[in-house]
Amino acid sequence: MQIDLANTSALVTGASRGIGAAITRAMGRAGARVAVHYHNQRAGAAALAAQAGHGAEAFQADLSDADACAALWKAVSGRFGRIHTLVNNAGIALSTALEGDIAGWVDGWDTTMAVNLRAPGILSKLAIAHFVEHGGGRIINITSRAAFRGDQPPYLAYAASKAGLVALTRSVARGFGKAGVLAFNVAPGFTRTDMAGDFIEQYGEGYATGDLALTRLTEPDDIAPIVAFLASGLADHATGCTIDVNAGSYVH
Repeated sequence: MQIDLANTSALVTGASRGIGAAITRAMGRAGARVAVHYHNQRAGAAALAAQAGHGAEAFQADLSDADACAALWKAVSGRFGRIHTLVNNAGIALSTALEGDIAGWVDGWDTTMAVNLRAPGILSKLAIAHFVEHGGGRIINITSRAAFRGDQPPYLAYAASKAGLVALTRSVARGFGKAGVLAFNVAPGFTRTDMAGDFIEQYGEGYATGDLALTRLTEPDDIAPIVAFLASGLADHATGCTIDVNAGSYVH
């Protein structure tokens, strides 16, 4: 079986590093033209776009800003024309202690929700309209095992935002499948990325690997082929599903 994404285009958010960069490379190898979204990592995003080939380009946006989310979609669709796949990968995990003041806790909650849930919601809204107009498309949301098993107290907002993303995905799948819009969840656990590094530094690598069914921590390249496969159309009847890519660290 060969995954062929030739003559398709995709927007991957949070693509300048980690899981997003691995997804971009995988989709590029399969022939897709990728819009490489980044926030601050301009040089990394530009280098990744060149590596991905097929006319990939880098696009900047601060996804905590609702207007910037809409502007990102407008910029990519204006440049690429037809978009076939939206990968909502960008996410943040802010440690916000319950013992802290309420203002700081609320600020962390709101920022997390803005990036992890509101931004995918805005981009999905715009993608759905585009896909319905142009004959279909796929939304792939990178959620988390935390959506199902919860997380540590300082990461309540992170877990809640990812659970909301799961519900968003399932609602899109149920509501727009007959219009050709498919939606999928991919749920990593701990993955060897810069973002997970902060958590591992706080709790220790033993915490991250202690409940795995496998012998090593998940890498971004373990997740990327699943996303490329879902984008290919070979799994459309799995719309609405969650694919766990977390080394068997939980069962739900």
